Amino acid sequence: MYRIVIGLCSMLFCASLSFAQSSAPENWFNLDQSSNGVPGVSTERMYESLLKGKSSETVVVAVIDSGVDPDHEDLKDVMWVNEGEIPGNGIDDDGNGYVDDVHGWNFIGGKKGNVHHETLEVTRLVRKYRKMFDGKDVESLSKKDKKMYDKFKEMEKVITDKKGSLDQQMQGMQNFLDGLTKLKEAVGSDEVTVEALQGLELEDEDIQKRRDQIVGILNSQGISYDDLKENVKGGMEYTKNQADYYYNEDYDPRNVVGDNYLDSYQKSYGNNDVQGPDAGHGTHVAGIIGAIRNNDTGIKGVADNIRIMSVRAVPDGDERDKDVANAIIYAVDNGATIINMSFGKSYGWDKGAVDKAVKYATKNDVLLVHAAGNDGKNTDFANNFPNDKFAKKGLFGPKEAKTWLEIGALTWRGGEDAPAGFSNYGKENVDLFAPGYQILSTTPDQGYQKFSGTSMAAPVTAGVAAVLRSYFPKLSATQIKEILMQSTIINNDMVNKPGGDGKIKFSELSKTGGVVNAYKAVKIAEKTQGKRKKKFQKAASSKAKAKEPARA
Repeated sequence: MYRIVIGLCSMLFCASLSFAQSSAPENWFNLDQSSNGVPGVSTERMYESLLKGKSSETVVVAVIDSGVDPDHEDLKDVMWVNEGEIPGNGIDDDGNGYVDDVHGWNFIGGKKGNVHHETLEVTRLVRKYRKMFDGKDVESLSKKDKKMYDKFKEMEKVITDKKGSLDQQMQGMQNFLDGLTKLKEAVGSDEVTVEALQGLELEDEDIQKRRDQIVGILNSQGISYDDLKENVKGGMEYTKNQADYYYNEDYDPRNVVGDNYLDSYQKSYGNNDVQGPDAGHGTHVAGIIGAIRNNDTGIKGVADNIRIMSVRAVPDGDERDKDVANAIIYAVDNGATIINMSFGKSYGWDKGAVDKAVKYATKNDVLLVHAAGNDGKNTDFANNFPNDKFAKKGLFGPKEAKTWLEIGALTWRGGEDAPAGFSNYGKENVDLFAPGYQILSTTPDQGYQKFSGTSMAAPVTAGVAAVLRSYFPKLSATQIKEILMQSTIINNDMVNKPGGDGKIKFSELSKTGGVVNAYKAVKIAEKTQGKRKKKFQKAASSKAKAKEPARA
């Protein structure tokens, strides 16, 4: 599931904080601490000081996400184009198994349309186990089935508890919205400013408290009253969707796709609508990686010579393992050498299928960049899928993917608030941190918005990786991962532990204890002898495919 942190919960978390500067500088993720006083990844410094006038090769970056708007003014010229396809002729011209896949493929669509809303994986598992154990005598179950039944009951409780809390959340947001309305009435103007709110003489103590809370949010977030109101409404819509779709066992949109869902290795399904019904998240991710840098329009992405391949596999709800596996394989087969995956979930359906696809990508020298998640939890002790650990390790086989990077989110604030309060972390399972807070990027219909989340931190890292692949094409995916980890800016300061539970050294939040830095990465890359065995593929067709992973 993709999730951006722009809603009420994030704002309330930050409302009690006080900063001299209340909003992120635009383009902050590309700025430099020493030159600009902002802990970005030093992209601009890198281009100006190290890469000016140097040649580069075009790199294909796959964005496995909710979809990408291919007509956005800041993306349309960097969208990947499958030269083997004749657009709109209804024929699989290049013979890769996908008809008219001009800019990529959509694995959550079919002839009937596209999947928008979805259930969570825990809901699908409960539905599966409920059918399995319906009418069964629990006492007569085998030891193996009893263990499975116990898991079923645990997951069932997760859903029951969550449903119970949704009503409370909805009521809390409704009360907040009512407070906003009352304060606007008290101001007596269509424009509600912080000064106007602070100047109100209020007798009602509850309204005073609400006013102070709202002023704190407006100051800390650097947003307007109207923006706050829209965010609250968005939070209410998100909460309603959880009840209507995420935790609803009776909801199943899979018939729209028309595949055999029980066959995790089926490939020929989907459609060529790479944008889909809600491409906000994927379009934002794509812009961070490679929005056109020299067009005096919109924003500047990190990488300057890439093509974005849109592979749609992530709905509003939890992605399905079958779709993720096929999306990875499609990206590899069609020439992507970096795959960004800004999604995740707490439960898995068929990890084996995803593991096979990840192994396939690793074998073909593809770097996989994954967002660590926005639950404020330590993933060393909590499940987060997909991940780089293989379920079936074998006696001599690899235990984990060597070309996988797991990314946590950094804020621009620095100090004790350096890590984003929502970011997952883990000394063993998170590799490094990158900017992921108040990131301005592209959104559908020529839009630009600020989103927050590890979903934004991953593409910042993928963008830096793309720069290395582009300017140093002889480097292997493993070498690029090593360089990115070696070149992080280490931070040993005590910071607020994500999730709001005490203090911790920033260096204990990830393997490297640092933040990705493009300038330092290029400096190391310049001194590194490349070990890449095969040449860069500008495009791939069915004739150029590597051997695909075998069925289980």
